[in-house]
Amino acid sequence: MLHRPRILLVRLGSLGDVVHALPAEASLKHSLPRAHLAWLIEPRWAPLVAGNPFVDELVLFDRSGLRNWIELWRRLREARFDTVIDFQGLIKSALPALMARPERIFGFHSSQVRERAAALAYSHRVLARSAHVVDRNLELAAAAGASFSLKVFPLPEGRPEGNLPEGDFVLASPLGGWAAKQWPLDYYGDLARLLEQGPRLRLVLNAAPHQAAALASIRGVHVHVSGLEGLVYATRRATAVVGIDSGPLHLAAALGKPGVAIFGPTDPERNGPYGGSITVLRSPAARTSYKRRSWIDASMKAITPERVFEELMARLALAARRSEGA
Repeated sequence: MLHRPRILLVRLGSLGDVVHALPAEASLKHSLPRAHLAWLIEPRWAPLVAGNPFVDELVLFDRSGLRNWIELWRRLREARFDTVIDFQGLIKSALPALMARPERIFGFHSSQVRERAAALAYSHRVLARSAHVVDRNLELAAAAGASFSLKVFPLPEGRPEGNLPEGDFVLASPLGGWAAKQWPLDYYGDLARLLEQGPRLRLVLNAAPHQAAALASIRGVHVHVSGLEGLVYATRRATAVVGIDSGPLHLAAALGKPGVAIFGPTDPERNGPYGGSITVLRSPAARTSYKRRSWIDASMKAITPERVFEELMARLALAARRSEGA
């Protein structure tokens, strides 16, 4: 009887990071169809992978509490994985890789992980050459045996949650990510006015329940309160998106939505929307930094609502022409 390889992919979270790992895991399963491919993930992000045709098993891991770590250790030992691939590059992801005691552990080179100590756990360290994180993940998958690159994002349908407008709308998630890479909240009110006066599109601002109060004072917008599955559904329904460097933007890009991305301190070459459906705006004065500052970066304030509106209209016009020619 032929041995069926058992592979564990480790990417615990978060939204954008899980989305960015989807092509890598699809490439692994497509290249190694006989392999049993499991994904270790935190429960809150599991809906992004549930029903994924390229994943054979979800291993849910809540990191809170010693009991959960002991249970994970027991489960990973019993599973007997041959290979573990750590796409996260943190100590919290490298530890489960070691606990599984596989023959091989793949991860990024120590110069390309956020916590250099994590690389000590890897038997195979991959120095990625690509700029964007999606392509870097594909390189790591290739080193672990993916002979074919499958650039697909098998995302769930989501489910209706909260209240959405009946007609067409533009979707934004203003509070994603840390403060330095956010766009000023009052700019969204100005953008909403431009959208109402021009193409008669509503601007919908998505928020988790604990964030909704922060958006209540913005005039002219429609606040949509939902969890992860509601966000996926709303993104699928949206006519277009306006985003910042955060998970909701990367979700929209993976779904091929037209839109505009506003970047400041983070580098769009590495973290920008993947796939070409979204226009990136970044001030020439922006300086790359991943420091999690508690105030909005000046380069984000430099991108005006009028500029975003202009680029959004251009992107929608392009999408319309492509649709007519299809």
